[in-house]
Amino acid sequence: MRRSNILVMVSLLVLAMLASACGDRRPKSTSTRGIARIMCDESFQSVLEQEIAVFEYQYPEASIMPDYVNEGAALDSLFNKKVDLIITSHDLTAEQKKLLKKAGRGYRTRMIAVDAIAIIVNKQNDIDELSMEDLRDIFTGKVKRWGEVFPTKLKNDTIKVMFDGSGTGVVHYMKNKFLNGGNFGPNVYARQSSLDVFDAVEKYKNVIGFIGVSWITSDLKAAEKPIAEKYEELKNNNEVSVIDFTDRIKVMPLRGDDKVQGVKPYQAHIYSGEYPLVREIWAIDASYNGMLDHGFFTFLTGVIGQKIILQTGILPAAEPVRYVEVQ
Repeated sequence: MRRSNILVMVSLLVLAMLASACGDRRPKSTSTRGIARIMCDESFQSVLEQEIAVFEYQYPEASIMPDYVNEGAALDSLFNKKVDLIITSHDLTAEQKKLLKKAGRGYRTRMIAVDAIAIIVNKQNDIDELSMEDLRDIFTGKVKRWGEVFPTKLKNDTIKVMFDGSGTGVVHYMKNKFLNGGNFGPNVYARQSSLDVFDAVEKYKNVIGFIGVSWITSDLKAAEKPIAEKYEELKNNNEVSVIDFTDRIKVMPLRGDDKVQGVKPYQAHIYSGEYPLVREIWAIDASYNGMLDHGFFTFLTGVIGQKIILQTGILPAAEPVRYVEVQ
């Protein structure tokens, strides 16, 4: 009896092995199939979610799993081999490229967009525009009340500055732009996300917030369309209508140091360089050719991926791919 049971078990095991060998022999991951975990600077989340939705619609067997983190965490995960694709606000430094090559990892980097940092305030704020000098004084704490910036009905209200976290690309950009990498004054606060910054500005009249411009485009109508309809438009339509901002908050015009009038972060002003707070968005891919990470990187830098970026209120700005392959 025991011998017959053993024979049955062996037979079942052999059949299972044969079934596995004769089954689907496709690789677990290709450029259009499988699962890929990626990391993205939180301030670019609203754009990336639209990119992922269209990519997964186009390739139903693909699943992109994003983590939205500060850019320091994204870079650490790349170098510790936790992920192979990250989206951040700058290219790899020369030293970081050396580290990847030393680890035997090839990589591709490409600028995929030019983003603007929008200045948002409560709709009760009656100041018409700010200058770069005003921002420097606010960030250092030299100016603490709105009345010290300009005569306003909010003259006695303390200025509270809100960012989307303590280590995001927006924070690093503003520190380098205004403080030479130094520290903000005591009136600066870190929220959990760009959405939290938006909510605080909408609720409190004394708050000023700094977020990526894609978070304030007027009701994101393109993002709300059925995915099938949006995909067909992206394939067949090369026209993009003028994109305005939501009316739930006030978008503050900003005047450059050498300008006489402030402008808002519209695409035309980003392109012309009139709006002074712009930054690059980069995709950095260290995956093998033919992996899903590589496929999504190619999508982001391709025609449809760039059209999606254009629809979000920022500029597509891809440049030729630089691929370094370790011999």
